[in-house]
Amino acid sequence: MADNTEQERDLQIYRQLLSLWRAENPIKTIKLQFLLASNALLLGFMQLSGGLVAANRPLMLGGFVLCLLWTLSLGRTALFQKAWKIRLDEISRRYPDNELFQLLDQRQALACSPVWLRVLGGVSAKYYLLGAPVGMALGWLLTAIRVGS
Repeated sequence: MADNTEQERDLQIYRQLLSLWRAENPIKTIKLQFLLASNALLLGFMQLSGGLVAANRPLMLGGFVLCLLWTLSLGRTALFQKAWKIRLDEISRRYPDNELFQLLDQRQALACSPVWLRVLGGVSAKYYLLGAPVGMALGWLLTAIRVGS
């Protein structure tokens, strides 16, 4: 009886953690889309204001700061999602034979997917979620420095 009660409690916790983990995905997507949109707007404003000229350095530095802030925001979201996943994995290891606790283990299903899809879809989101704003921040900073010299 105690084992069943503990398993039921773990299942309730697992479901709540799964809900928290899953909720981070649309947040990451929206943040990434706003990062891309705001950078596109900044590039458009810069082009309308004369392009790569020293007078646009404040705009470039603003792009740099904006991208740094997006990096921190996306990093925090990714960190919390990773924390939820770690806790989910801890619980699922306690019940390796119970499919309810193995929902996130997709290794077997992924192995059956087409190779081209595994290659394209196998890139971890953390690389482009955090790589994009860091790369854009560096781009804005290097452009501001280059225009200044």
